[in-house]
Amino acid sequence: MTTDPVTPRRTPAGAAVLREDVTDAIRAAVFEELAAVGFARMSIEGIARRAGVGKTAVYRRWKSKLHLVLDLVTAFSAQGLPAPATGSLYGDVRALLEVASHALRHPVASQVIPDLLVESVRQPEIADAIRAALLDSQQGIASVVVRDAVARGELPEDTDPERALDLIIGPLYWRLVVVRGALPAGYLDGLAASAVAALRA
Repeated sequence: MTTDPVTPRRTPAGAAVLREDVTDAIRAAVFEELAAVGFARMSIEGIARRAGVGKTAVYRRWKSKLHLVLDLVTAFSAQGLPAPATGSLYGDVRALLEVASHALRHPVASQVIPDLLVESVRQPEIADAIRAALLDSQQGIASVVVRDAVARGELPEDTDPERALDLIIGPLYWRLVVVRGALPAGYLDGLAASAVAALRA
């Protein structure tokens, strides 16, 4: 009894094989283009030129600049950040502020985030993606910080994690993104102490 040899299945002729290095270059170019010109003026042509690829390479991966930005924001939220576990409420709050300050002071993020927040008023899809990437993930971290602090007896059981997040990150966002002021020495230490005092009040 003989069996026919198995012929390897070939990739259909004309099927596009998407190279990861090209995809990464396009994603990096999107951040740079957003920071340079903003979402409203951003174009597929500009992204392709900055990435050193043709427009076709971009359109093979995303249907439009909106889908491209939504993909980036969603990918950012999927990365996530672990909740701090320093063993004290002050330590956890200070660690959160340290991470947030680095993110908000990044030259690209400091331009991209405010622009996308403005654009989200006109584009509900962007608003949903930003909510998932920024708000939902940060609320999850704040919930863990509050839960651990309650378990240690540092906060009352009825502490609201949403209010905690407002008290911790809100002043920092105002300072770095809205006012765009520099952070003096010891600023994060004082802000952490103030946030902890407010949460305990």
